Amino acid sequence: MHLIKNTNIDFLKYRKIAYVISLTLMLAGLVSLLIRGLNYGIDFKGGTEVVLRFEDDVTVSDVRAVLKEAGVEGAVKSYGADRSILVQTVFEGDLNQLKTLVSNALNDRIPDNPHEVLRIDSVGPSIASDLKWAALKALLGAVIAILLYVGIRFEFRFAAASVVAIFHDVFIVLGIFSIFGGMFDFMPFDINQSIIAAFLTIAGYSINDTVVVYDRIRENIRTGKPSDYITIFNNSLNQTLSRTVITSGTTLLVVLVLFIFAGPAIRGFTFAILLGIGVGTYSSLFIAAPIVLDWQLRSKRPIKLRGG
Repeated sequence: MHLIKNTNIDFLKYRKIAYVISLTLMLAGLVSLLIRGLNYGIDFKGGTEVVLRFEDDVTVSDVRAVLKEAGVEGAVKSYGADRSILVQTVFEGDLNQLKTLVSNALNDRIPDNPHEVLRIDSVGPSIASDLKWAALKALLGAVIAILLYVGIRFEFRFAAASVVAIFHDVFIVLGIFSIFGGMFDFMPFDINQSIIAAFLTIAGYSINDTVVVYDRIRENIRTGKPSDYITIFNNSLNQTLSRTVITSGTTLLVVLVLFIFAGPAIRGFTFAILLGIGVGTYSSLFIAAPIVLDWQLRSKRPIKLRGG
């Protein structure tokens, strides 16, 4: 199925503009990471989460003020559209004691709006540290596996460019989470295990799209003039454009439905995937393949073909 037929877009003409855009986004993310850091969920920093549901509408600021007065310090934010509130606190002690403290404070200060405690989750500091290192090792392992796979299937410059593209995709999404973290009560920008799963998904999605482009480049090198790499790369990007748009578009629609209707528990995950698909599609067209081309033009070493 070809949604877009016979395109002749000069993608490589705009590659330097794309490099500038990407570097600007990555620099903004880096500055935010250095200045603001990341909002870690209890998975990675330890603490306790309490999810409350009220019978009537209630403002986050009112709940925050009541809990602060009761001695429960931490983040309080909206948790979906069903009058639920998420409380994140560093409270250490018996969870039943915390539940009683929260319930009594809310019953005393907001007596006309009954509530129920939906769940309480707690993670100790040592477990949070172990989870953080496990997540970093999972990301590193995925990148190494991709580097080896693409290096064996194509050659090193293709593998290096694909890893750069993956780092580009994940880092931009991470930067956005840092920039907007804590700004909106309705949008969870906390970094937790589900976001790490989203990063791994983004890496897999990105490399899948990139490998399709690489395959077409290899086929066109076999049938074209080896010296005319710019034309070969441009033709390859145009020939795979329809597939890229269809795959990205259908995936975006599914994830968008999940983001809107699946509830707050996976909203951060789906939002990260939405960003990752958009950035990953862009990097397949304007980052991964152009880096291979620029590498070849500078080294002037012909691209070695390997098996399909």
